[in-house]
Amino acid sequence: MSSDARRGTGSVMCALLLANLAAWAWAATMLGAAPALLGAAVLAWTFGLRHGLDADHIVAIDVVTRRLMQAGRAPGLVGLFFSLGHSTVVLLATLALVMLPVPFWLERWHVAGGSFGMLVPAAFMLVAVMANARMALWQWRALRQPAPLPPAPPTGFVSGRVGRWIGRSWQMYPLGFLFGLGFDTASEIGLLGMAAVHAHHGLGLAGVMAFPLLFTAGMALVDTLDTLLMCRAYGWGMRSGRRAVAYDLGISLVSLVAAAGIGAIELGQKVGDAGASVLMRGLMVAGDHFAALGAGIVLVFLALWGGAVVISRRQANPVTPTRDKAGW
Repeated sequence: MSSDARRGTGSVMCALLLANLAAWAWAATMLGAAPALLGAAVLAWTFGLRHGLDADHIVAIDVVTRRLMQAGRAPGLVGLFFSLGHSTVVLLATLALVMLPVPFWLERWHVAGGSFGMLVPAAFMLVAVMANARMALWQWRALRQPAPLPPAPPTGFVSGRVGRWIGRSWQMYPLGFLFGLGFDTASEIGLLGMAAVHAHHGLGLAGVMAFPLLFTAGMALVDTLDTLLMCRAYGWGMRSGRRAVAYDLGISLVSLVAAAGIGAIELGQKVGDAGASVLMRGLMVAGDHFAALGAGIVLVFLALWGGAVVISRRQANPVTPTRDKAGW
């Protein structure tokens, strides 16, 4: 990383840490010293950290980060804007829970908006599968033919028109907003339920809003860290040579499998029946552990990166055998 990139990364992380401290200061001021309220605040922040690791977040952020890097654009704020867009839905829903007297509106929205909230991630995963399949095919052909390597395909998702939908980091904000409309994850539902309970027991608006603010701060921290880690992992492969092409092929295949799996889980949760088949039951169980799946995807990417770095260093600095005193 260049010195400017390091300074930019440090500035972003410092700003996020300050935002988390500010959210906790707000919570301590509004909630007071009541153990139950402070425990709920810790739970809200934990919900945000957990939700930031959801597999659909990880795949969406990683695909866009890689695309922007290939296009020569700065992707460092991809995860931050995605999490802010997603959190906007949570903030607005919490406000509505406190201020709107209409009962059971959230349940109705969950039924009506759940299908739309499912279609957007599923459609995005389909585009990601097509893009990674196209890139992996080029990389496989490049490895099989002699030098020089063939020209790489365009850096857009599938075509230039689709690629222009997200050409800057800030354009992840509306995508994150659309991803959040379904309210179909345990962390979101738990947060809104907790806010509704405390509002019903007399906690004021300022105190209730501390919960979604802590949720937002935690999710933004995790998603931004994921972006920065993927920038380092992807950046290692953006060089010439067959070794880099082989590394990029591994990244493309992992991203393809992850996007296909997450898309299948999203669709299976909506259209499937838990008792229909072993496959449907497996998809629904996997959907209940999105954070664990997301963490696993990140670990696989980092394992590929770490293994490639170790192999590259060993090949660059081979260990020469030494002889003992007897000449062996």
